[in-house]
Amino acid sequence: MKSRFIIKQTTMTKITAAITAVGKYVPEYALTNQELETMVDTNDEWITTRTGIKERRILKEPGAGTSFMAIKAAENLLEKSGVAAADIDMVIVATATPDMPVASTAAYTASKIGAVNAFSYDLQAACSSFLYGMSTAARYIESGRYKKVLLIGADKMSSIIDYTDRATCIIFGDGAGAVLFEPNTEDLGLQDEYLRSDGIGREFLKIDAGGSILPASEETLKNGQHFVHQEGRTVFKFAVSNMADVAEKMLTRNDLTKEDIEWLVPHQANKRIIEATANRIGLEEEKVMMNIHRYGNTTSATLPLLLADYEKELNKGDNLIFAAFGGGFTWGAIYLKWAYNS
Repeated sequence: MKSRFIIKQTTMTKITAAITAVGKYVPEYALTNQELETMVDTNDEWITTRTGIKERRILKEPGAGTSFMAIKAAENLLEKSGVAAADIDMVIVATATPDMPVASTAAYTASKIGAVNAFSYDLQAACSSFLYGMSTAARYIESGRYKKVLLIGADKMSSIIDYTDRATCIIFGDGAGAVLFEPNTEDLGLQDEYLRSDGIGREFLKIDAGGSILPASEETLKNGQHFVHQEGRTVFKFAVSNMADVAEKMLTRNDLTKEDIEWLVPHQANKRIIEATANRIGLEEEKVMMNIHRYGNTTSATLPLLLADYEKELNKGDNLIFAAFGGGFTWGAIYLKWAYNS
């Protein structure tokens, strides 16, 4: 007697990680170029010409740190989307300025917004933190185990800036942005990524003191070693070449032309770096998201703040190229298809 086996063929539905909601928060206080003229030897024309920045927001609330802005951005996202905080599975806070060493800013943020069922942690890759966080959040969604991952980029850069140092105080500002990643079965969301790092950059963009090599002391405080130090020309050179390279790589390996791209979403460090990246892939200014003139460089918050500011102009299926460069050095690009019409 012959046995007959019936083989049932099942088709696995591919899960991608899509952004389904965004939120933002920027402090009320605007530090203008004109005010900086009274603090350091600079002027509005010099700052605007070299950076594209007109003003930057500064968090002035006493006792408020990065988590204050992260919470506000998350609450803005939850209010707009109608998502219940208790339904969030995971919270990542991308930041270079956590509230304090050891204690997780993400864990505190999750608790304060009511994400009682989420596990949380911080992610630090300087100005590339949010870009790396997108990759991380996507992997958790694609695993099928998690349905809602809240990724927040937030930095209180004013807490680590020396406002007598013209090289850095004109550049940085405070702010936070948030996005929600959820599963998608329409092949929308994150499509490809290329993330890089090189420890050669450690000497060119850093804070000397406060870590395990040089713990805080009376001497380090007196020497101002707890502020950001940047060798501007070197960082600029690396940023221009590497951000442009990875953006171009995203197009090449995904068989995309400039006509296929609706938006470039670049880290907001310097207008000239942004323009160089756009020029490399042939994108006209109208396709480049930019808000550096209003916020300056908010480090981990630049990319989500762009999405929040341009959300109403985004349409389902739009091709977005994200690119960032940060201290370390860290850099990379991500290709993402937008998942909804605002």
